[in-house]
Amino acid sequence: MKTAHTPPSTPATSPLVLLACSFAFVIVQLDVTIVNVALPRIAVDLDAHVAQLQWVVDAYTLGFAVFLLSAGVLGDKSGSRRAFLAGFALFTLASLACALAPGATALNLARAAQGVGAALLVPSSLAILNAAYGHDKSLLAKAVGWWTAAGGVSIAAGPVLGAALLELAGWRSIFWVNVPLCVAGAWLTLRSVPAAAGRDPQRAFDWPGQLLAIVALTTFVGAVIEVHVLGWTHPVVLGALVLAVATGVLFVVVETGSAAPMLPLSLFASGAFRRAVLFGVLVNFAYYGVVFVFSLYLQQLRGMTAMQAGLVFLPLTGTFILSNLASGRVVARYGTRVPMIAGALIAAAGYALLALAGIGADAAVAAMVPGLMLIPAGMGLAVPPMTTSILSAVEPRLAGTASGVLNAARQVGGALGVAVYGALAASPVALDAIAGTRHGVLVSCALLLAAAALAAGPAAFTAALRASRSQ
Repeated sequence: MKTAHTPPSTPATSPLVLLACSFAFVIVQLDVTIVNVALPRIAVDLDAHVAQLQWVVDAYTLGFAVFLLSAGVLGDKSGSRRAFLAGFALFTLASLACALAPGATALNLARAAQGVGAALLVPSSLAILNAAYGHDKSLLAKAVGWWTAAGGVSIAAGPVLGAALLELAGWRSIFWVNVPLCVAGAWLTLRSVPAAAGRDPQRAFDWPGQLLAIVALTTFVGAVIEVHVLGWTHPVVLGALVLAVATGVLFVVVETGSAAPMLPLSLFASGAFRRAVLFGVLVNFAYYGVVFVFSLYLQQLRGMTAMQAGLVFLPLTGTFILSNLASGRVVARYGTRVPMIAGALIAAAGYALLALAGIGADAAVAAMVPGLMLIPAGMGLAVPPMTTSILSAVEPRLAGTASGVLNAARQVGGALGVAVYGALAASPVALDAIAGTRHGVLVSCALLLAAAALAAGPAAFTAALRASRSQ
């Protein structure tokens, strides 16, 4: 019997399945933000310079983004539960290595290994949810909503929890805390997830495709990360981008001619799949870019501490959670398209209000709160149906691969957003930096309007692109 069609009364749909998957996403998202507040202490203890500190954050992002595709394929072939448990094991070992790191280089290597562990956890968790709840689209949408909400809570809580651990037990404690969390997640998985969940042992492992994908993603994401330090015109950045394009083209050629490709290009024949992937890129580009420049604005231009800036973002978690949970009900009643359109429009309104609030050196933070609350409210409404539409558009045996494609695309979109918006705001003159931040917010508004048009259909998307160019 295929687990994708298991009735709700079986162990496959136990609430523990959702809890285990949500637990994994909490761990993955927590380590995106929890480390930021510890960077000054790490610099002192490990005698690390600025570039090494940047890679404490970026090594995790790189490992995560680069291995998402491969992790999705591995989960589809060997079984989602196996990949999931391997992700917990690797994340545990990498966290131990981070906590015990004697120097900055060792810490950065361990952070990259954490990213690979995270890459194993995310697509396999979505594949497990699809196997357990995919027989009912409304149930799947609600499960994805809870999964997304759990990740949103951990991202918002990361800076606050990191600051508390830093004061109580030092910077190494932010990595020690992952160990019991991973053990608990693995125990929940062993108790609730069927051993054969999502397994397709007949699927071949496409080594040429895997290696080309890893090289293309590594060089592209690495180049985007290094833009902050080197600039777009530096030979290293340009060379990496050229190599990324060349290996990307070769990847498409190899996959087109392969009898058993790692990424079946037929997935992109589905209009719903293509639109959902591009929708995810636009949303992440806009969101992570604005969060990055707005964090700089609050700390560097407004003089807030990392804790104060984290507390400014913390109330936004409430709207994110509520809209995530409401999203499942909306999908059950209206399908995936309506909440994607509505969520993108709500988020676009949030960006517009943020710009109208007047981002300046003396602007009232309270005036920015309505916009900052609408942005996560819209995203929380749009992201679960986006994920659900991806899972519904593919065969259950390809759920891990499809999840890997979506999340890899979103990670690349987020990295690009940080690079582009960082360039807009990068200026030694405060007024120019403020203008750059304001421009970034307006660009995000335009991108979310384009995302809404994309969800509405190809004709609406084309019209929105023409309108944005005329502006």
